[in-house]
Amino acid sequence: MDTPVEYGPDEGPAQKVSVSMPAGRIAAVKARVGARGFSAYISAAVERQIQRDLLEELLQAKEAEIGPPDQETLDWAAEVFREAEGLSLREHVAPTAEGESKTWDAHKAG
Repeated sequence: MDTPVEYGPDEGPAQKVSVSMPAGRIAAVKARVGARGFSAYISAAVERQIQRDLLEELLQAKEAEIGPPDQETLDWAAEVFREAEGLSLREHVAPTAEGESKTWDAHKAG
């Protein structure tokens, strides 16, 4: 009997899976990438979520090791994130046909 092959997170052949999600979310993805780009979009979203999960685990381990950050550090981090979000929003502004700027409705992954 063959031993099953184990793949890393970004390795191995593509496999079909069935997932359930709200119809509106499916429509939003298809509107952004078309039906042919759906799988790649979902795969990238899953990859980002895994990265966030790993980062959260690392942060929790560090906090257990050295304690929670002080208020000054939390305030600094909040300011950095606000600045980064502002830069991100400015990058997602597209001109309309009339030459006006329109901000794209970027969904934040939770």
